Amino acid sequence: MQPLDVLQEELRAQGIPFVQNEPLQNHTSFKIGGPARLFCTPGTTQQLAAAMQAARQNGVPCYLLGKGTNVLFCDEGHHGLVIEPSAALTHIAVEGDTVVAGAGTQLANVCVAAQQNSLAGLEFAYGIPGSVGGAVYMNAGAYGGETCDVLQSVTYMAEDGTIQQLDVEQLALGYRTSIFQTRPWCILTATYKLNKGNKAEILALMQDYMGRREDKQPLDMPSAGSAFKRPPGAFAGALIDQSGLRGYQVGGAAISQKHCGFIVNMGQATCADVLQLANDVSDIVKEKTGYVLEKEIRVVDVDANIFALE
Repeated sequence: MQPLDVLQEELRAQGIPFVQNEPLQNHTSFKIGGPARLFCTPGTTQQLAAAMQAARQNGVPCYLLGKGTNVLFCDEGHHGLVIEPSAALTHIAVEGDTVVAGAGTQLANVCVAAQQNSLAGLEFAYGIPGSVGGAVYMNAGAYGGETCDVLQSVTYMAEDGTIQQLDVEQLALGYRTSIFQTRPWCILTATYKLNKGNKAEILALMQDYMGRREDKQPLDMPSAGSAFKRPPGAFAGALIDQSGLRGYQVGGAAISQKHCGFIVNMGQATCADVLQLANDVSDIVKEKTGYVLEKEIRVVDVDANIFALE
């Protein structure tokens, strides 16, 4: 039997839900991506650990997918196992001035829970799409705030299946980066340390940030958020606009007319369209401004494997 066939038998034997050839475009905000050979949705952390262990033991590439808001899958899809663990990792608990949230929890829901308990500090994150785990993984931020500013600790599943914890100082959090990008670990929970505040004032600030997003960003079109990281001393969107690339299009992918920092799916865009567009934009911006733009979107190839991280 082939490794994928053996893996399927083991998933069935343990009652772990999965389907074959699941279109990944249905699980990303970009609405782009071919099929995953196996797509697994464990309902418990035990099933999550078992699925990861089975993939590793059978040599099957394994990719952990959150809410898919910063991900671009290949047009060929993924040739191994894609695990979407939100069913096992969606929960919020508030105690005093701390909030503990599962990695699969929608980040906006954590912000709402904090506000309802008069806890300030997460307002900047209210409009950030995606999950708690994704926000930790990328050290997501907006409006002068970053995840590292309010994060206290993270629990994760190590490659041997054991549950470990690291304090924020140990997470190597930088601009859109963390230790989890170089380790074969699965984020399980995040603990936030917040400050007591005024519930109405917190809500007003959250609504203000969301209003700014709706006013300036193409939230009505499929995208993966900011397409490029902010280069030191400049802003990617402004550089793209200055280079005459507003609305620039390759196939079904285009630079947003509303915000030049976004690449949007105009309809039927492929991964190849997005990558060609990003490369074109990077080349033209470098030629015209001297700045080098680095993609913020995470591109996932057909054999992406959490266990191959070093």
